[in-house]
Amino acid sequence: MTANKPPQSGAFGWLTITDIAKLADVSVSTVSRALADNPLISEKTRKRVQEIARDNGFSINPIASSLRSRQSRTISVVISLVHEKDQHLYDPFWMTMLAHLAETLTDAGYEMLLSKLSVHQDDWLDRIRRSQRPEGMILIGQSREHPAIEQAARAGYKLLVWGAKLDSQSYPTIGTDNVGGGAVAARHLIELGYRRIAFLGDHTLPEIGQRYDGYRRALAEADIPLDPALVVPSGFDPGHALEAANALIAGGPPFDAIMAASDMIAISAIRALNSVGRSVPDDVAVVGFDDIQLAAFNNPPLTTIRQDIAEGARLLVENIARIIAGEKVASIEMPGVLIERQSTRPKRQG
Repeated sequence: MTANKPPQSGAFGWLTITDIAKLADVSVSTVSRALADNPLISEKTRKRVQEIARDNGFSINPIASSLRSRQSRTISVVISLVHEKDQHLYDPFWMTMLAHLAETLTDAGYEMLLSKLSVHQDDWLDRIRRSQRPEGMILIGQSREHPAIEQAARAGYKLLVWGAKLDSQSYPTIGTDNVGGGAVAARHLIELGYRRIAFLGDHTLPEIGQRYDGYRRALAEADIPLDPALVVPSGFDPGHALEAANALIAGGPPFDAIMAASDMIAISAIRALNSVGRSVPDDVAVVGFDDIQLAAFNNPPLTTIRQDIAEGARLLVENIARIIAGEKVASIEMPGVLIERQSTRPKRQG
């Protein structure tokens, strides 16, 4: 049934819940529950109320609704960059993650409040919770803040982390199987005939440390000794990554392949190699990690381990809603998938 639009109500011509109740011939409380999709209201009534509201262009005032329900309908999203304060949020990985999160949170009826943590501050999680008063918190990356996150989780904060699943942690994480993904990347290079495989990345960070563990595992499986000279710390910022790649090239140890802890590090490494006349993949094969959009358009297109960021965002929103509702949720590790492109090829013999 479709109702005719009633006279506009309110000082600004907004349709109210009372108007919807009159049109549907139900109580105001029934309308409120029906618009919230409350299962206590019959499906037939819910659909009728929602249809009337939709046909008359009605939308709930989120501020008034939150005041009535004492729920803010906001989620604090925090990106911790304590490990690399110069890294910017316009980094392609962060932009992709934030775009998917913003869309998914909006679809779920939440507002997103974004914060960036560049320098460690005691009680920073408590400060964000007190100032923003969110219903829940999503932290993107653990950086060097695992102890602070662990303390907050033990104190009962409603939070969820995109990052590495760590031993004995009290908080749930959503993320990629970094150990498995790192091993897949290194095995790919080994199977193509490479033996002097460098690793670029800061393996003191939880996620990167796990990717490094996967790299070491693959080397051990192939009886390839780990050469510490081929393990070079690198930040994610392109400038820092370029410096790390140049240090590897200038350092002298021979290498025929690079496994980078992220796509931006891999792209910077290719640039450094090209600047000294070394071709990718003819002279050096390169594998990244993330599969940001830029990876497919790099020259050459980058072989990488894909993280399913869209699915990760969906799982983050779905599970923070469950945490807010009082449910206990388990950590989830998604598989890292090898995407083969032109930055790797079988090693030339001789």
